Amino acid sequence: MGRSRELDGKKKGAPPLRPFGLVLHHDERWSHEGQPILNAKLRRAFDKGVVYLPEHGKYVVTLGHFRGEIELEEAGFFVRSFDAEEGTLTLSDRSEEPLDVASLHLSERDGAMLCRVKRDLAPEGLLARFSHAAQAELLQHVEEGVDGPCLRLAGRLEPLPRL
Repeated sequence: MGRSRELDGKKKGAPPLRPFGLVLHHDERWSHEGQPILNAKLRRAFDKGVVYLPEHGKYVVTLGHFRGEIELEEAGFFVRSFDAEEGTLTLSDRSEEPLDVASLHLSERDGAMLCRVKRDLAPEGLLARFSHAAQAELLQHVEEGVDGPCLRLAGRLEPLPRL
């Protein structure tokens, strides 16, 4: 006889998602219960494992079979590189997607550049924060256009929003 998924009349399942002290900071640092996570390999695994769950409206980190809710200081993803020729971004979870120029804006926290990504998961998109290197790369492709600053993207000029 197979094992029952019921125990005392209640269905047994995954525990509810709750924060467990893991924080992704605005400057790409990770901490757990206030202590910095210093292991570079573990930080890279956390970066790659960030997932947004639209059905819960929560961010989690997944490592193998483990899944835990994370707290964000600002953004769940970071732009690690910008390719002006293709018009694409590479994100901290190692995914790539086109840059939505109209979504560019500055962080109220410190003026770093932010954009919206992963619109397939949330219609308004999810926040991604540019790393220093990716922001510098993007700024190298800003030109003065007829109506103000533009970004040369995939061979064409795209007007920049007022930043």
